[in-house]
Amino acid sequence: MKDHDATRRTFLKNTGRLAATSALAAGAAHGGVHAGERNTIRLALVGCGGRGSGAVRDALSTTGGPVKLHAMADVFEHRLKGSLNNLSAAYGDKVEVAPERQFIGFDAYKKAIDCLSPGDVVLLTTHAAFRPLHFEYAVSKGINVFAEKSFATDVPAARRWLKTAELSEKKNLKVGVGFMWRHSAARQEVIKRIHDGAIGDVHTLRIYRVHGPVHCPPRPKDKNELEFQIQHPNSFSWLSSGFFIDWHCHNIDVACWAKGAWPVSAQGFGGRCYPEAGNQFDHYSVEYTFADGAKLLAFSRHMKNCWNTYTDYASGSKGSAVIMTSLSRPHPKIYKSQEMVPGELTWQYSQPEVNPYRAEWQVLLDSIRHDKPHNEARRAGEAGIVALMGRMATHTGQFITWDQALKSEFQFVKDIDHMDYGAEAPIHEGPGGIYPAPQPGITKEV
Repeated sequence: MKDHDATRRTFLKNTGRLAATSALAAGAAHGGVHAGERNTIRLALVGCGGRGSGAVRDALSTTGGPVKLHAMADVFEHRLKGSLNNLSAAYGDKVEVAPERQFIGFDAYKKAIDCLSPGDVVLLTTHAAFRPLHFEYAVSKGINVFAEKSFATDVPAARRWLKTAELSEKKNLKVGVGFMWRHSAARQEVIKRIHDGAIGDVHTLRIYRVHGPVHCPPRPKDKNELEFQIQHPNSFSWLSSGFFIDWHCHNIDVACWAKGAWPVSAQGFGGRCYPEAGNQFDHYSVEYTFADGAKLLAFSRHMKNCWNTYTDYASGSKGSAVIMTSLSRPHPKIYKSQEMVPGELTWQYSQPEVNPYRAEWQVLLDSIRHDKPHNEARRAGEAGIVALMGRMATHTGQFITWDQALKSEFQFVKDIDHMDYGAEAPIHEGPGGIYPAPQPGITKEV
């Protein structure tokens, strides 16, 4: 993940100085805050790791009115304190988290959300296992939400998310999700052209996220096993949904956006070559099929010393498209054939890319200030079902349909709502401290 984190930091640095899009500029002139006469939108951060702290930075960098960090919650005190110190140093009085609004523990999310009022926003940035119950509580309290991906670790949890998404719509809550590429001007433009017929009927999509490994070190013998797993989330499917979903769900969402549909089935192959992957495979290849027979091919590999790429492609009856060249510079292109060479190029995006991490926050906060419809929760949940289909198919070795997936009763954790460090870890290490990998044909996830 070091390379990916460095790329994100470079992207933020390079795009921070760029001019805003029309969506960003719209925040410069605003009326009253939807919450009432109070003009400041207050934030509560639930999950104070790098992903959550980065989301706070993006929120505090928006325009259109004052935004302040008001409360924080985490299961680890050192992580909360480290995040608070770093954010305070960078943003000064935009960070006002008094000691009585700093909460530690598995129930800390409730206490942080209870510090907010209608018109404020809670950032749900813990691991995916806890996302649906945190979302459910925030919506029950009438609080707007920013939820990082991924959104559920199994289908019952995804159904819980979708049920809450429906309630959030009925309550006119504003919900943003961590699919920032939907707010990328470059990707918006190339997908608009695809929808307008620039490459004809889309029949094949290919998405790649192949780079260095996730690392799961041996567990110290005196370390609580549940705490150890929570500290290494991307190594465990029950906790983060696994890196095929948690890392690759962006590409899956964009590919389905380009197609304008969700797949109806999936089958996949995978395996584990190295123990660093925790209890998962370290490579996945999934074939999704859409209702019209079109295919989405998803490739995910995380190993050292292998070919790396982070790219998305679409092929149609009249040509092909590069949707993304890299994370930091998507640089999309359209070609008049399947040969992606200069002589076949018909269009390329040449404008500076607006920072989508900031753009998604600007849209969310503007929607609150102007009381405009904005709720990405349902789409996020449905994209999550697609990603779950791919992992389920690969881990079990079965052909999985959308309908089968939606009806699945498999759960990693039966009562996640009441988990604490006294609970038994959902999975246990085997001989040599190595966690068992899935066994296609034997493993059950449906």
